[in-house]
Amino acid sequence: MDIAIVGAGAAAVGLLDSLAATADSPGAITVFEPSPHLWRGRPYGPDLDTVLVNAPPAIMSIRHLDFAHYAAWLGTRGPVHLDERLGQPLVPRALYGEYLAHTAETALATLREDGWRVRVVTAHVTGAARSGARWSLRTEDGRGHEADHVALCVGGGTPQDHYGLGGASGFVDDPYPLARILDQVAADSNVAVIGSGLTAVDVVVSLATRGHTGPTTLLSRSGVLPHVWQRPVEHRPQHVTAERVAALHQHHGAVALQDLIGLLRAELAETGEDFESFMAELLATMTEDPVRRLRAQLDAVDDSRIGRRVLQETAHSVGPYAWRLLPEPERLRLRRHFRMATSVASPMVPVNAATMMRLLDSGQLTIAPGVRKIEAADGVFRVRRDDDERTFDAVINAVNPPPQAIPRRAGQLVTALLADGSAELHPAGGLVPADPRLHVVGDLAGGGPFITSSIAGVAAQAARAAQTIVAAGDSGAMS
Repeated sequence: MDIAIVGAGAAAVGLLDSLAATADSPGAITVFEPSPHLWRGRPYGPDLDTVLVNAPPAIMSIRHLDFAHYAAWLGTRGPVHLDERLGQPLVPRALYGEYLAHTAETALATLREDGWRVRVVTAHVTGAARSGARWSLRTEDGRGHEADHVALCVGGGTPQDHYGLGGASGFVDDPYPLARILDQVAADSNVAVIGSGLTAVDVVVSLATRGHTGPTTLLSRSGVLPHVWQRPVEHRPQHVTAERVAALHQHHGAVALQDLIGLLRAELAETGEDFESFMAELLATMTEDPVRRLRAQLDAVDDSRIGRRVLQETAHSVGPYAWRLLPEPERLRLRRHFRMATSVASPMVPVNAATMMRLLDSGQLTIAPGVRKIEAADGVFRVRRDDDERTFDAVINAVNPPPQAIPRRAGQLVTALLADGSAELHPAGGLVPADPRLHVVGDLAGGGPFITSSIAGVAAQAARAAQTIVAAGDSGAMS
């Protein structure tokens, strides 16, 4: 069996790790990746040490269901990067990239020992089509490659230029790696950062650490900041679980949003928490002053209440499964709360929240919601809001790409798969295979929820893809 893996980021690492653990009959694996930074993808390549992993180690394991895998690799390096407020190590993303690389190389060594032929082709895949029972892939150098199974592990999208500022002097269209772009920003310049999510937090914190003294403004339509991680507690959900959701589906033949709310209500009731108060706090995300909210969340890092912790964990572990069982009208109801949901499901780490709070208190950082238009003119950027107009020296685009967005470099390949009829676009975004020999692992997978895939979610997808590929190989060997 020949397997082609397109892309060499976290999704590919999870797939290789799962294949190394489950594949019995040896074959061939070809990984296609033109980047010199194998196994790290866009988020975890070399960068500033201020660009941190935004989650505790227990949910950053690329090995599915092995929650201690990443923490074990960290070993004695963990305490060096301890976030004292969280009580957990939060390492630079580049160091996490080393973990991914180590996991991938270990998996490749295991596969080779088991008789697999493994190679990495440093070329960009531009096309793929079915050729009888096989796949025919084409790389940018014009060469052809054959495979039985193709796994797309191409990563997520890149920030969109919503205001058409591309090419303007002083505009940064993609902030990563931050080490590349922050040296271009004068220390005393007046900087606007488009967005108020995790990427914007990375930019603001890194600017401050690099000694930027000028004013910084977060430009956003909503002005909503990410929530703040709370210190982990010894609580495993008993009601908001995939098993309980499956039981509801089996009993009723469908799953409604009210059913999921009932599970969360039961979860909170067991610890004596008031569900209505918790929901009111969540819904206030869109209306409460973001500075006051950030201060309150920093004060609540050690709060023992489990509500937000349960939502943050299950949004990524149970959410994708539950989402597929919800009727479309129920999905539409949830999509209306997109900004609130992403704020809860993708929180910032306390050490970054503390830096943001300090900058806000000093007045060096401000948040400007209600942005309507940004244009470059006369060497500056003019920003029009609902009630005023401001000018800035530089603008950094920190808009998070939409979930299931097609990465630019994967555009040709996706177009070829659509033309071949081996895949189709999901109405809500992403790619859905129309052939069982095509597998999509990562945020490009269509049909998932509207929050960006977590590492835990990617690891789960990778494990399922590996099981499908191995099962196909075993059935082929028996036939």
